[in-house]
Amino acid sequence: MKVLHLDTNHPLLLDQFAELGFENHEDYTSTKEQVEEKIHLYNGIIIRSRFTIDQQFLDKATNLKFIGRVGAGLENIDVEHAKFKEVFLASAPEGNRNAVGEHTLGMLLSLMNHMCKSDRQVKKGKWKREQNRGVELDGKTVGIIGYGNMGKAFAKKLRGFDVEVICYDIVGGVGDDNARQVGIMEFQQRSDVVSLHVPQTEQTVGMVNTEFIKGFHKPFWLLNTARGKCVVTKDLVKELKSGKILGAGLDVLEYEKKSFENMFVQKPKAFKYLRKAKNVLLTPHVAGWTVESKEKLAQTIVDKVKERFS
Repeated sequence: MKVLHLDTNHPLLLDQFAELGFENHEDYTSTKEQVEEKIHLYNGIIIRSRFTIDQQFLDKATNLKFIGRVGAGLENIDVEHAKFKEVFLASAPEGNRNAVGEHTLGMLLSLMNHMCKSDRQVKKGKWKREQNRGVELDGKTVGIIGYGNMGKAFAKKLRGFDVEVICYDIVGGVGDDNARQVGIMEFQQRSDVVSLHVPQTEQTVGMVNTEFIKGFHKPFWLLNTARGKCVVTKDLVKELKSGKILGAGLDVLEYEKKSFENMFVQKPKAFKYLRKAKNVLLTPHVAGWTVESKEKLAQTIVDKVKERFS
């Protein structure tokens, strides 16, 4: 097996592939077009999100047997064409689900207790206790949209709180002891907190819009540690201003590039509002980006490839 590594990852990927007898090649700088010229030489690809592996790329990868995507989603890969070409796809949501669960909980508690706002105030010499009176999570209903690896990890983190956890998913029968699966009507009726844990698909892009938000019976906190394009930012801003959304914790943004490494150069008016809003918490797509998850993501890919090809 000749494997081309297109993104830097934990060194165990290189080490353990070598132990399996694989021949590792690293190329972290060539353009997509340059890689396409030589991809026919390789049996495996390891990538995070550097560029999109589309039909043209796959057609040129005539000897490709597997793609290891060191992350949770596969939206940067033409999954259907890869399956048609009988290319094994290995992603690693198991590797960073715990990190995402912890980050999501941290964002929620920070929002409800004004931690970031009060931190900035105290550092400026301002001591505003009443303005920073928090709201307790206990007694609330936390709604999780998308109950796969990430959603389940967040629900597990909530077990120490006196909360009701419900989940909504297009797949039936995914509920467990940590979350009761409900229909969308009950979900919108009961939720005090809404946390997104869905992949980026045609069904989820733009799913959180004005119509969706107005369907909720109560004002709620919104958390998005999934994909930025699942939320229509201008609609989010509108409902933050109206008070229907009490606050938002966003680890991902609609304006990210496909590589997730940067935002678009031009930042729309809606983003300018998010930057200044006191009830909005922003992080740079790092919910699953921990020291531990870097190793676990790599190990998950190795284990899946090893199981399939050795």
